Amino acid sequence: MVDLLEGICTTRAIRRYRPEPIPEDDLAAILFAATRAPSGSNRQPFRFVVLRDSPVAKEAKALLADGFQGIWRAKREQDGYDAGSGRDESSPKARMARTMDRFVDTFADTPVVVLACLQRYRAPMPTEGASVYPACQNLLLAARALGYGGVMTIWHAPVETQLKALLGIPDDVLVAATIPLGRPEGHHGPVRRRPMQELVYEDRWEDAAPWAVDPEGTRYTKAGPG
Repeated sequence: MVDLLEGICTTRAIRRYRPEPIPEDDLAAILFAATRAPSGSNRQPFRFVVLRDSPVAKEAKALLADGFQGIWRAKREQDGYDAGSGRDESSPKARMARTMDRFVDTFADTPVVVLACLQRYRAPMPTEGASVYPACQNLLLAARALGYGGVMTIWHAPVETQLKALLGIPDDVLVAATIPLGRPEGHHGPVRRRPMQELVYEDRWEDAAPWAVDPEGTRYTKAGPG
């Protein structure tokens, strides 16, 4: 087990899983944490469809795998993963491409897939994700605490209609995220983000907060816009 702050700072996106089932006690603990998340007016509109190893779960995972593979093929070409530094097999770009290839090609074998859903009680709004995505983060943090890993995606989108029909998900329910889970083949570790000085202001826009100093030894990323 890890403490809360360590978990927040070390919960990486995990896309490679050992072929091990998640025990039901651990799965219950992970979903319990997810259901403790805040939501607008405490309506708790989030719902979770858990796919393990039943025949319908296997069919749903195979359907999701098709959707994931299609999105990754398009993204790989659009973002030029095979151009520039991607031609160097040792580059971060090439390593990420290999990770993603394996992720989508083996998705149907993921031990557990959780569909995070939003049961709508009013017309769709731009802010409605605020009542489901905190639950997704709780889920990932709980998984981290128990030695598992996952990643939140929306790559189910191309097959959402077929997926909802297969699983009996009502039309007024939004599948807000797909979260594969399993025991990592790799490991969690410190996540890399931009320095606090670039992200935290005091009083006015872009006025530095002198107290917003990263802990000693923090490593950074240049990913992101701008």
